[in-house]
Amino acid sequence: MTTSTVPAPDIDKNLDTACASVASEIGRTDGKASLLLALNGAVLAGLVSIADKHLPPATTTFGALAALALGAATVLLLLVVRPRLRGDDRASFPYWAQLDESAIRACMDIDTRVARIRILSVLAVRKYRYLRRAVDLILTALGFLALAGASAMT
Repeated sequence: MTTSTVPAPDIDKNLDTACASVASEIGRTDGKASLLLALNGAVLAGLVSIADKHLPPATTTFGALAALALGAATVLLLLVVRPRLRGDDRASFPYWAQLDESAIRACMDIDTRVARIRILSVLAVRKYRYLRRAVDLILTALGFLALAGASAMT
């Protein structure tokens, strides 16, 4: 297996690009989660508005299953947008918030981009996993809602 090394000037550029790219991915997950939270809220509000109606048992069952799936998806989406404020990584603002000015200045003498890329990448992957599971649950809920609608028609 052959490996190649990147010339030093390109390393700086690549590290900067990687930091920006991972930070952008985190922003994308937060935006997607916010949109899906709004969708879930609207659908759950609709389900609550018909909860007191007399519906066939199958319709009620499928509606309740849809509400449970949407509730679980909402929890996952909230975990996506929930801030991470651990300050034990030495490469992010929660850590810097614990320091005084001279300690922050000392931290700036060290290139933390590699650590920041790792930390942000772990965070982005976690957010995308929650987002993916939430979308799966929303799709499941839509299936239950379709079954509820079909059972109400019979």
